[in-house]
Amino acid sequence: MLCGAQRAACLSILVALAACSAPLVPLDDIVVEKTFEPEQCVRAVQVGDYVRYHYNGVFPDGKKFDSSYDRGSTYNVFVGKQQLIQGMDKALVGMCVNERRLVKIPPHLAYGKKGYGDLIPADAILHFDVLLLDVWNPEDGVKINTYHTPAVCDRKVEVSDYVRYHYNGTLLDGTLFDSSHTRMRTYDTYVGIGWLIAGMDQGLLGMCVGEKRIVTMPPSLGYGENGDDSDIPGQASLVFDVVLLDLHNPRDGIVVTNQQVPKLCPRKTVEGDFVRYHYNGSLLDGTFFDSSHSRNRTYDTYVGRGYVIAGMDEGLIGVCMGERRTITIPPHLAYGEEGTGSKIPGSAVLVFDVLIVDFHNPADKTEVTVTHKPEVCEKMSKKGDFVKYHYNASLQDGSSLDSTYNYEKTYNIVLGTNHVVPGMEEGLIGMCVGERRHLVIPPHLGYGERGVTDEVPGSAVLVFDVELVDMEEGLPEGYMFIWNDDVSVDLFTEMDKDKNEQVEPSEFTDYIMRQVSEGKGRLAPGFDPYRIIDNMFNNQDRDSDGKITAAEFRLKADEEVAHDEL
Repeated sequence: MLCGAQRAACLSILVALAACSAPLVPLDDIVVEKTFEPEQCVRAVQVGDYVRYHYNGVFPDGKKFDSSYDRGSTYNVFVGKQQLIQGMDKALVGMCVNERRLVKIPPHLAYGKKGYGDLIPADAILHFDVLLLDVWNPEDGVKINTYHTPAVCDRKVEVSDYVRYHYNGTLLDGTLFDSSHTRMRTYDTYVGIGWLIAGMDQGLLGMCVGEKRIVTMPPSLGYGENGDDSDIPGQASLVFDVVLLDLHNPRDGIVVTNQQVPKLCPRKTVEGDFVRYHYNGSLLDGTFFDSSHSRNRTYDTYVGRGYVIAGMDEGLIGVCMGERRTITIPPHLAYGEEGTGSKIPGSAVLVFDVLIVDFHNPADKTEVTVTHKPEVCEKMSKKGDFVKYHYNASLQDGSSLDSTYNYEKTYNIVLGTNHVVPGMEEGLIGMCVGERRHLVIPPHLGYGERGVTDEVPGSAVLVFDVELVDMEEGLPEGYMFIWNDDVSVDLFTEMDKDKNEQVEPSEFTDYIMRQVSEGKGRLAPGFDPYRIIDNMFNNQDRDSDGKITAAEFRLKADEEVAHDEL
């Protein structure tokens, strides 16, 4: 196809012509028959373009004289610059990639009267079957075709950003040479600092996470004249179908967005607080990787102490109870280059949608707020008093736990006997009948880390609205029974009803109960009176023979070791 000294190279043309069996007819010009046209022709060959094509060359009788297929490489050449025989220069103009043409070239547009050595005789008509595989121009730059743009694009790729993306890489004719999808792993790299081929460095700039684009580049911005010595031939245009999954910069810190702060926020988290929160965790492209909601259990941790990834530690400081926020964390503040394995890939930006359920500090005490106090308040509750109260119990986020109003009866306890959690004991001290209080009880004064199965979560802050309905004054500390009047000097004789000089359990019980009913004595309120009396009897029955003698009987004041009795 070449003239002069270049004729030897002309035999390496990338085209193949099927033989024509019709009688030889003189040709004035080339004859072109399009045997295959692609559905789309993004670009047609123009003079000055560089092309890569395959061909078979035959004489009119079908005898083959040359083929690029036999050499296993395309023919690569500029069009219209006299590097080809004139007929082929003309025949290639207007061709599309993947188009196939049958070209007949007369001698005067081929090798003329001289022919070409022993291969092509003088005045030979040549037939070429040509398949165009690639076309580009030295003036070409990167071409970008964005075919999907996300609805929201908060940030675009800039020089020095680190990106994670998937791609399919093909030649211009559609031949696949590489794909990150087949490896099931993104390609991760810095952009604009020479870690990529120049065309990809340019093609990724300005992309949004979730954007999809076709990046087409000439060989000068790809792998150049030599290709990659594997799947990419020399002088090949490259086409990358790219989807951007992730984007960050090493200088990035966490980003807090979508804040929904409750109207009332009396307190915000500080370092050292213990927080219970729900979260949904996803990658920057929206791929879900974890959720506390799916486990139906909050994530509970100290903040600012290194118990969670650095970005979450920072993102949970300064939040209100009930606040919602989105925390975006770059990989150097999350799981770094290694990721966590199957769920979180290396160098991944993480996005957490967080709801703060409650928080407290280990130094917290019960918060007591008086919401109503009666005008007359002569007696206030103290340790040992028997109190009756109503309550509504909830978690700090408002989730209801329990209410005495549902049962239409009060909750009754003796203060100081550990019948309720320590925070409730503390909150009920010093109340008047008719007084109402709002109590906030930290977990270490509530149900602790374990909570109550199926009722109260572990490490939960408790909220009680209480109303003291009734109160009976307790006995002095250490007493389960006291005399309201002076003690009879003949107490043993009065108890010994049958005068047999010993007190039976029934005699002891009847006597004490009679003193109580006549107002002469008091039993500790809030306890089973018969159990108290049994305990009193057993303490007097020193030899445990089931009866009390005069020698065994003593008043509390006479005891060397104190007992909760007479």
